[in-house]
Amino acid sequence: MKTIYSLLSLLLLLTVASCKKDTIAYSSDYNNSYLAWLDFKASSQNSYQYVVNFGSWTGYGTETTITVRAGKVVGRSFVAKQHPNQPNTPMTILGQWTEDENSLNTHEAGFATLTLDDIYRKAKEEWLQKRSDADTYFEARNNGLISNAGYVPKGCQDDCFAGISIASIKAL
Repeated sequence: MKTIYSLLSLLLLLTVASCKKDTIAYSSDYNNSYLAWLDFKASSQNSYQYVVNFGSWTGYGTETTITVRAGKVVGRSFVAKQHPNQPNTPMTILGQWTEDENSLNTHEAGFATLTLDDIYRKAKEEWLQKRSDADTYFEARNNGLISNAGYVPKGCQDDCFAGISIASIKAL
C-alpha cells in the first residue's frame, strides 16, 4: 500500500511539473541546436570562429568576427560598410579594426566578446523569451548551430531586431 501511495505521489509530481508553461519560443528547435552546439564544441575542442552581421535598411552594415580558443575569446575584428543606393556602385568601407587577446574590448563598436556558450545562454534567457508585444525568431542554419535568435517589438518599423544574426561558424 505504501508503494502505491509513493507511485501516485510521484505520478502527481511529474504531472504538475510537466504542466509548467514553457517561456521560451522555439524551445524544441533551440534544444536541438544546443545539442548540436555541444557536439561541435567537443569536436572542435571549444576552438572556433564565428561572424555576426548587422544590416540596416539604410544600407549601413557591420560584420564582427569573434575568435575563441579553448573556450576563451582571443580575438575580435570589425568592419563597417555602407552599401550604395545605386547599382554598379562599389560599397564603401567606413571603418575597420582588429583586436588580439591583449587588446580585446578596446573599441566600442562591434559585437560583444561572447563565446557561443554565452550566446546560447543569452538566447534562452533573453532573446527567445515569449513576449505578447513582440515577434520572436530562431534559426539554426549553421549546420544546426544557432544562426538567428531574437525578437522585434510589434509595430516597430526600422532596425528593431534585438538579438543576434550569425553568418558563419567554423572550427579552428
